[in-house]
Amino acid sequence: MLNFEWFRTFKAIYQTGTLTGAAQELLISQPNVSQHLSSLESYIGQQLFERKPRKMVPTVYGKLFYTQIIEAVETLENVETHFRQDCLCSQLALTSIGGPKEFFHALLAERINGIASNVVVEFGITRELMRRLAKGELHFVLATHRTDEKNITYEPVLDERFLLVGSPGLDTTEFTRHIAGGEMSKAEQWLAAQHWFAYNSDLMIIRRFWLRNFRKRPPVKPRFIVPDFDFILRAVGNGQGVTIAADYLVNPLLEQGLLKELWQGETATTNTIYLAYDPAKVTSQQIAMMRGLFTSIPVLQNVH
Repeated sequence: MLNFEWFRTFKAIYQTGTLTGAAQELLISQPNVSQHLSSLESYIGQQLFERKPRKMVPTVYGKLFYTQIIEAVETLENVETHFRQDCLCSQLALTSIGGPKEFFHALLAERINGIASNVVVEFGITRELMRRLAKGELHFVLATHRTDEKNITYEPVLDERFLLVGSPGLDTTEFTRHIAGGEMSKAEQWLAAQHWFAYNSDLMIIRRFWLRNFRKRPPVKPRFIVPDFDFILRAVGNGQGVTIAADYLVNPLLEQGLLKELWQGETATTNTIYLAYDPAKVTSQQIAMMRGLFTSIPVLQNVH
């Protein structure tokens, strides 16, 4: 198998002209330099230098090989140098975080610049992100529920409440009258007749809200299924539709009059979002950094 050190050694020999000079430049022994060169020549099947008493003279194949690999070798060396410098200059070189896209947009976009780390963000659903967390591909996940992965710590960071919202111009007089009169069956019929937007086909959020308030599964047939709440809420605000979404997503739009709150439900429908991580795969500094990021958000101050 090719070893990058063979290329680095070849470059050093070519540029210094001697095995001794290459060894001094690479801070390795001369026998190691000779071994690297022999391994490379054996691998490619050509002699790259003529061994003379005081100089290593590149052969025709050596000159051709140098012109073909020098740019790539120097590029890799620059990457290595800059990466090492970044690691030395940064107390927390890299932190990877996975979670719902809407959470980052609504709550973290204005605060991410203050985090003391280089950050890679991955969007996705909890089930898939937690599998990646267990494999060590992510440091943290903002999980909408607990999963079966082992050795994972779950710290609550947000209790979200789900609200039924609709378009600002939607006539809800009939629905409001049914709710006020306790006519839940009629209220349900009215809702079922609306144009529904859903996040996914299993209607998980809608189903949870329905079970809490109507004690049954929803008879809703969504007209639009879009796995993006930013899109859903904008579409609802500009049409005649309805949906159920978390309070931290809809509250700014309600305040601006871009959405209309239809109902909070007789019984609050809530869910906890967790900061999930494997304590064995993150540092205490990373954990403190993430906790600090979330505690700086006012809406999260009252999380249990």
